Amino acid sequence: MTKLFDLQLVFSSIPELLKYLPTTLFLTVIAAIIGLLLGLVIAVIRMKNIPVLSQLAVAFVSVMRGTPIIVQLYISYFGIPILLQYINYYRGTEYNINAIPGIVFAMVALGLNQSAFDSETIRAALQSVDKGQIEAAKSLGMSNGQVLRRIILPEAITVALPSLGNSLIALIKGTSLAFTCSVVEITAAGKILAGRNYRFFESYCSLAIIYWVLTFALEKVVAAIEKRLQVPEQPRQVKERDAILSKT
Repeated sequence: MTKLFDLQLVFSSIPELLKYLPTTLFLTVIAAIIGLLLGLVIAVIRMKNIPVLSQLAVAFVSVMRGTPIIVQLYISYFGIPILLQYINYYRGTEYNINAIPGIVFAMVALGLNQSAFDSETIRAALQSVDKGQIEAAKSLGMSNGQVLRRIILPEAITVALPSLGNSLIALIKGTSLAFTCSVVEITAAGKILAGRNYRFFESYCSLAIIYWVLTFALEKVVAAIEKRLQVPEQPRQVKERDAILSKT
């Protein structure tokens, strides 16, 4: 009788799946960079309330946050080639669309999706900085660049880091849908591996273990960075806090 569940196969499949981990990590890093940079631009545009651009940014964020990531991946995978075909037609060029690797479409879709969520996090973090501190820094003769480096960014990063960390964890799990763009990362590799012996449950258990270890490690890294960025309390503040707590 065939085993209903092969625990040994779960762990023996992990080394085979880890061969495709660099693809998953590369896709995650590039999409995260796109998301951070574009998210910062969108956040600044909305904070400055730049005409036209601000309305476009609001619409972009609404669309990207309001539609499933798998739909965005399909639109990127099929829509970008159509756009390039129009460009080839009107410009008379002969760019080979088939030469574009599928991972490019996945990076575009995941990066744009990430930027919509990151922009809201960054905007909230920037707005949380006390305006009085900014005015005090300027009254001391600091330039706008110094105020940004010494006052705004340190406080904003501390506020935004937990949410950005959660967003990055979601991005790692979101790369599992990159197979829709013909990208063979660890999830697609798991499906291919399971297709050889039809042990799909064991293969998905192996993937679950890998993703859990990745997200657990990332949680620890983010927590360590967050702890390092926290401003330690002064002894006087600690005494005052302890005195208040003792009275309650």
